[in-house]
Amino acid sequence: MEYYNYLKSLHIIFVLTWFVGLFNIVRLFVYQIEANDKPSPEKEILQAQFKIMSYRLWYIITWPSAILASIFAFWMLFFTDLGNAWLKMPWMHIKLGFVFLLYLYHLRCHQIFKQLQNDEVKYSSNYMRLWNEGATIILFAVVFLVVLKSAFNWIFGVVGIILFSALLMLGFKFYKRIREKK
Repeated sequence: MEYYNYLKSLHIIFVLTWFVGLFNIVRLFVYQIEANDKPSPEKEILQAQFKIMSYRLWYIITWPSAILASIFAFWMLFFTDLGNAWLKMPWMHIKLGFVFLLYLYHLRCHQIFKQLQNDEVKYSSNYMRLWNEGATIILFAVVFLVVLKSAFNWIFGVVGIILFSALLMLGFKFYKRIREKK
């Protein structure tokens, strides 16, 4: 059992660093998009710096964390007795569905990263601020699933996620109005 706890600890650590990378990369996208509207030479200086920061965050922290979190999760699920038992539980299937969504989110961030590295700005900074909430919603869903481990309680968690998302949207609109007044 102690062997399992080491795997679980490593999995949690790399899930945390993966989410830190996802949260921060999208913030860098926002800054890089906003730098695109600055006058020269400020625009070029900021964009060059944000490209370096994004590159390092993406390839040194975010991608390795995603891969290591997945390796330790796979190891726990398929090579331990407890993991094999969890694979038979409905909440784990739902959790793995959210992990799949997280990987889709990650891969979409990778596409946006590549576009911005090539000076292709296809989205507004407001769009990126909303996009940043995607990882937050997935994080909430997974944490509730792992802690509650109940299909019935999970339904309340989903309702909570939807309400939380609505509050985020309202907060975003409020923040946008404040920014526009300045």
